[in-house]
Amino acid sequence: MSAPLDATVCPLDHLPLRGLADAPALVLRHATLTYSDLDRRVGQLAAWLKRKVSGKGERIATWASKGELTCLMPLAAVRAGLVHVPINPLLKRAQVAHILADSGAKLLVANKARLDTLEPDDRAVAVIFDEGEVIFEINDLNPLSPSNCEDQDLAAILYTSGSTGRPKGVMLSNANLWLGAVSVAHYLRLAPDDRVLAVLPFAFDYGQNQLLSAWFTGGTVIPLDYLMPRDVVKAVDRHAVTTIAAVPPLWLQLVELPWPSEVAGKLRRLTNSGGALTPSLVRALRATFPQADLYAMYGLTEAFRSTYLDPALVDEHPTSIGKAIPFAEIIVVNDDGREAAPDEEGELVHAGPLVAQGYWQDAERTAERFKPAPPFSKLGGMAVWSGDRVRRDAQGLLHFVGRRDAMIKTSGNRVSPQEVEEAAVATGLVAEAVALGVPDPQLGQAIHLVARATGEADTAALIAALTRALPNFMVPRHVHWRQAMPVSPNGKLDRVALAAELAQELRV
Repeated sequence: MSAPLDATVCPLDHLPLRGLADAPALVLRHATLTYSDLDRRVGQLAAWLKRKVSGKGERIATWASKGELTCLMPLAAVRAGLVHVPINPLLKRAQVAHILADSGAKLLVANKARLDTLEPDDRAVAVIFDEGEVIFEINDLNPLSPSNCEDQDLAAILYTSGSTGRPKGVMLSNANLWLGAVSVAHYLRLAPDDRVLAVLPFAFDYGQNQLLSAWFTGGTVIPLDYLMPRDVVKAVDRHAVTTIAAVPPLWLQLVELPWPSEVAGKLRRLTNSGGALTPSLVRALRATFPQADLYAMYGLTEAFRSTYLDPALVDEHPTSIGKAIPFAEIIVVNDDGREAAPDEEGELVHAGPLVAQGYWQDAERTAERFKPAPPFSKLGGMAVWSGDRVRRDAQGLLHFVGRRDAMIKTSGNRVSPQEVEEAAVATGLVAEAVALGVPDPQLGQAIHLVARATGEADTAALIAALTRALPNFMVPRHVHWRQAMPVSPNGKLDRVALAAELAQELRV
């Protein structure tokens, strides 16, 4: 049984006290922290932070792999009255320098190899600490007690990957993170005996939630920085993992591996975010993990998660993103500004307490995305206008159509890249695909498909299959085969990188 909440302390800061004192909370490479250990270590790290950075609301950054410090920092920063800025360890010097300067971080904790890549001007932004040095220094400190932080105090700034320009920081409050943990724990039905393999990067909103939602229920987190997909199989076996969250490119790699039935059988639930599932991938996941519940999800960093699909509906509706998660109101607004009718396409708008506080020091872009909810909203207040096009079917299930700014305009028609990509994968000839619009004097934009083949690349067979499945105006004019598809630091297919590659190829 989880510990009750004390109304005099910050709920987010109270997470280390949710589990049984002697129950495992965090399985590290060389040690396991119980919930009692977790509370003590969070308190010690918070005490160290207070010594180094005294001003309330100051930003402190981490740029390291998944270890004790990166796992504890989201809670230790809150306890110390500071704001955590997690930096994806896959980012390079230029992006990290921008994040440090933009956030005004007073302190950076990283490993020596990463610190050595920074230039003198980058280091001048923040006081630098090697993570081993920090661990040594906190060992003898008296723990700081849970804080009295306010719900709307800023807790974290999560920077987008920067694939569409300079990374921008999404401001998350204590309430955003706390309610996100409660919401996910509720609809995933997490329990104290669950063991969550934390594969996603902690700089990714759902990656960080792996920690918080598991600890809310008194479960165990096993952080993993995998080098090869096979490392995930080994970790599931070694740690009796019950829950994995991943993005579609990783799921594709995982279902292509041999899974011993006794290892696959350990998993109770699979959760997907960061990209749409395809019918073929759903079938592969169901065949590989027949006993596991499969949760398809859709989310925005600006509002955490927005929707999930009940696992009981996955087989019948494999491409749906489901319905609103707890604490979220999801509205579909048509082009006339009214609530969209069933099966009418419109923009997905997210209202409710999971909505972030905007972009850090960027009023212009905040005003573009964060606007008042439409008048027919039940919750009202500030909402995130996603720019994503969706439709709600007669059963109330939502279906992703495409990004407003990614729609391809060809021959006077608006084409969803996702629809072309799903059709390509459905042929069985393609494992992964990205459809892009390339300027064309006759068509406005011509559809180019960048794809990884399931076997031998066969353009003629693919075009023939797509011609049978799609209207002529949706059939790609060109196919570009790749041995491997580029992914962003968050593990998603990198459309911007592919578009840049393709533009370069077509200019040559």
